[in-house]
Amino acid sequence: MAGPYCAMLLADMGARVIKVEPPAGDSTRAMAGAVGSDSAAFNAVNRGKLGIVLDLAKPQAIDAFKRLARTADILIENYRPGVMARLGLDYAALSAENPRLIYGSISGYGQTGPWASKGGFDLIAQGVCGIMSVTGDAGGPPVKAGVPLTDLGAGLFAAIGILGALHHRSSSGRGQHIDTSLADAGLALSVWEVTDYFTTGQVPGPLGSAHRMTAPYQAFRCSDGYITIGAANDRNFAKLADLIGHSEWKTDARFSTDSARVKNRSELAALIDAVTSTAPRTSWLERLDAAGIPCGPILNYGEALATPQAVAREMTVEVAHPTLGPLRTLGTPIKMSEAPLNPARRGPMLGEHTDEVLSMVGFSENEIDQLRAAGAAR
Repeated sequence: MAGPYCAMLLADMGARVIKVEPPAGDSTRAMAGAVGSDSAAFNAVNRGKLGIVLDLAKPQAIDAFKRLARTADILIENYRPGVMARLGLDYAALSAENPRLIYGSISGYGQTGPWASKGGFDLIAQGVCGIMSVTGDAGGPPVKAGVPLTDLGAGLFAAIGILGALHHRSSSGRGQHIDTSLADAGLALSVWEVTDYFTTGQVPGPLGSAHRMTAPYQAFRCSDGYITIGAANDRNFAKLADLIGHSEWKTDARFSTDSARVKNRSELAALIDAVTSTAPRTSWLERLDAAGIPCGPILNYGEALATPQAVAREMTVEVAHPTLGPLRTLGTPIKMSEAPLNPARRGPMLGEHTDEVLSMVGFSENEIDQLRAAGAAR
């Protein structure tokens, strides 16, 4: 997921992205809900790309790949370290022919270190980097974050690195190798947890919905469900205390400072719960909003995608797909005034653009036919 997501972000920004797949196709083409070699899951991380098929087990396909790389600005690969080198397609080999090439490698653990050769998925990385140890409720079993944080995080970090390398190349004229991983991403995203550990020496544990560095900042019970309240500084806490009828908390030694509130987080949450549980969610949200205290409902994805805000921000788009029909998918969170992104394009059919892409780099019809005859392309 990390490599395709990274490349999709670049495609949204206007890059011409060529997705190279094996003859059987990307494995996400066969995920739940697939129709033939197409699936909504594949489209979710491959929109806007040109798709070609090369069987990199064949020397003819390796040669074709090298010809593509000679004219490429960026290459993104998502294999275990060593795979591209065995194919003769690593950064050292390809940059020798194209010194401007920016080469992004995304793996489970990175290109160096004693675990570099290990395979990695988001679940594994979330466990290794500590995320699962702080997710869920205190005293409960380890829980994976509901969204694939390390997969998507590695893709985002790789995209940032690529954009930085493009800027560097504009003055140096040279590309470079970018190396990031799922495990690195998980640690890099653990900002508060690692800070807490370095500061206190105590290993952080799960806190449910609560924040590690401030309070009150979590989900609270109402008479008909839960809401979130983020009274994450003294000013907002003072407004919350007044709103719920406990102004005395502002001078209570247990709650008068953020540090004190964090120390007494559970006690404070129980006291707030005792008040918020007496009225329904809509009542509290209206009162909290009117007081300027950050708050919100806890929505499922059906509700979240349908909010007036998500609709206004075009966070859902619909694309036409030859196999899957009208396909609802996510929009882009990046809004740019001068170069707007385009998320409203479908992913490629398997091998849809093989002829077009190979022709762009000088392959003749006869050469393409020869690749197909050798089983090197589709």
